[in-house]
Amino acid sequence: MQRLVILGAGTGGTLLANKLHKELPQDWQITVVDRDDEHHYQPGYLFIPFGTYKPQQVVKSRKKFLPDVEFLLDPATKINTDEHFVTLQSGKQLRYDKLIIATGTAPAPNEIPGMADGSLWHKKVWDFYTLQGSCGLRHALKNFKKGKLVVHITEMPIKCPVAPLEFALLAQDFFRKKGLMWDVDITFVTPLDGAFTKPVASRELGSLLAQRGIALETDFQLEHIDNETQELVSYDDRRIPFDLAVTVPPNRGAQVIVDSGLGDDAGFIPIDKHTLRSLADPDVWVIGDAGDAPTSKAGSVVHFMAENLIPNLLADIRGEALPERFDGHANCSVESGRGEALLLDFNYDQEPVTGTFPLPKVGPLRLLKASRLNHLSKLAFEHVYWNLLIRGLPIPISKDMQAAGKNIA
Repeated sequence: MQRLVILGAGTGGTLLANKLHKELPQDWQITVVDRDDEHHYQPGYLFIPFGTYKPQQVVKSRKKFLPDVEFLLDPATKINTDEHFVTLQSGKQLRYDKLIIATGTAPAPNEIPGMADGSLWHKKVWDFYTLQGSCGLRHALKNFKKGKLVVHITEMPIKCPVAPLEFALLAQDFFRKKGLMWDVDITFVTPLDGAFTKPVASRELGSLLAQRGIALETDFQLEHIDNETQELVSYDDRRIPFDLAVTVPPNRGAQVIVDSGLGDDAGFIPIDKHTLRSLADPDVWVIGDAGDAPTSKAGSVVHFMAENLIPNLLADIRGEALPERFDGHANCSVESGRGEALLLDFNYDQEPVTGTFPLPKVGPLRLLKASRLNHLSKLAFEHVYWNLLIRGLPIPISKDMQAAGKNIA
């Protein structure tokens, strides 16, 4: 019996387990490993502070979505690629023939002086990339009546790079509806030289921030948080005061990757960005946030990656050339408040542009233009996620980015 081990039962690991269960040869066994039985719909974290989602709406049992494979609640502590086994917390050694790493990324607020170790942490300095932080922010925003709100990114890359922008725009709309728009000053602080990583999208999103009265502070490299003066302090000694700070801490790869010597300085695994295979070992494959592919760390990307990884893995098992090349395809909705959202669609080589999606001219979704339908499609994705995506069922969107319908110069 051959064994495929998948480390991580989040979006990528669950999706791949359910798809590969149907496609692997019968002499293969799939084992999925994770630390707990809580599958989180992480896009929901953004909406909890504003009351759109309830906390219980974003957490379900992992086992529920892995009915046909072996699932072990025993976190991996070490990967031995030379001898092809994974050591689990219990001490058990799990042999594998092929290994898929889907361990994701997590915030590391302890790396910034004055963040997690500061007296203001989860009092006046919050994150929303965890369920705890998101739930706490719900109460913090509800009680915030006047002052300076700072939405801040420590460094890139981060999970879902548009989420901090969305938070700033949703916060502005939240206070507008409460009649506090003129009492709350919002500043968006980023280490980038613009509002986003891609030039066209950066201009559009930067203009949107300006239209909503949100100040933009660029090229801000956070050195520490001064808890006494309530200021973000950069390496060049710029200081940004706040009454409430919503920060995105550094994002890091899983500890097992670091401890196994498989990651870069941030704990992300170097991979071939087109085949999704580890550069260090041909029997190791990587999906989603765990790898260093230069594209968004987002759920839609995991879906497109899976459609490329699966035929490549199956071809590798058969001893054939790898047939697919992942193009870095990503699409994401950017909540802009007022019941609207913008849609971005891009890949490694093509930045976001205006146009229609998924069908040329027909759409019905608009690219880089705020619309009600874009917003509704983002809310509808929760249903798609739980009922189609992680169950491994087909979703009618091309894994490769299509040029048709886009205003590409």
